[in-house]
Amino acid sequence: MAIKRRAWMSRTRGAMTVAEAGRRGGATTAERHGREFYEEIGRKGGKTTAERRGSEFFEEIGRKGGEKVKELYGPHFYGRIGKIGGDALSMKYGHEHFEEIGKRGGQKVADLVAKGRQAS
Repeated sequence: MAIKRRAWMSRTRGAMTVAEAGRRGGATTAERHGREFYEEIGRKGGKTTAERRGSEFFEEIGRKGGEKVKELYGPHFYGRIGKIGGDALSMKYGHEHFEEIGKRGGQKVADLVAKGRQAS
């Protein structure tokens, strides 16, 4: 009931909820500073987090996030989004892009195999 009352007050008397104040503040900040501001503070925050917690922290939250996605959407979800991403890359770069990276990958494998044969 209190939430409805606050929403009603925000429309009628000018009072605003904390959520509404946050939304307005975020919109104002976005208008003033733009996308680059958020990219920069995200980069700084990520760097600080990495210094404080190490790469293991990011590995752990990535693993947990992946597990949650698999739980919510099922394991086949990754195949679907992979196809969407592949189709988008194909549209952007064309078939030749995939041929080129395939050749590079094949050459890398051939070099590693040759190096392994020489070592033994």
